[in-house]
Amino acid sequence: MKVKYATIAVSDMEESVKFYTEVMGFNVDHTLNPYPGFNITFLANEGDAMVELIENKNEPQTPGIFLIGMEVEDMDKTAAELIDKGAEFTRGPLEVGDGAKLAFLKDPNGVEIELIQH
Repeated sequence: MKVKYATIAVSDMEESVKFYTEVMGFNVDHTLNPYPGFNITFLANEGDAMVELIENKNEPQTPGIFLIGMEVEDMDKTAAELIDKGAEFTRGPLEVGDGAKLAFLKDPNGVEIELIQH
């Protein structure tokens, strides 16, 4: 079994897509609008897994609070690039043993993103 996508309920699709494309470096893979007011955007980056954003304007919801783990090759370089793009880390980067490094930041919906370098 392997992860294909993580789903995040968002309150503002435009703001969320902007964050994931401009700050995190994802690309919009495809969008769906099954019915008026219900919008879905799939975002892709390296690997097979995608991020799925769901906005339901007909039934406002609390944005989903999930953690998404993303592996990076060079934590220091990645962290510097994200900071230059306006990302704010809530914790780290920090070394956790075995040479691994972790860092945490949040998207505009409060979803925590964990970056890990093995």
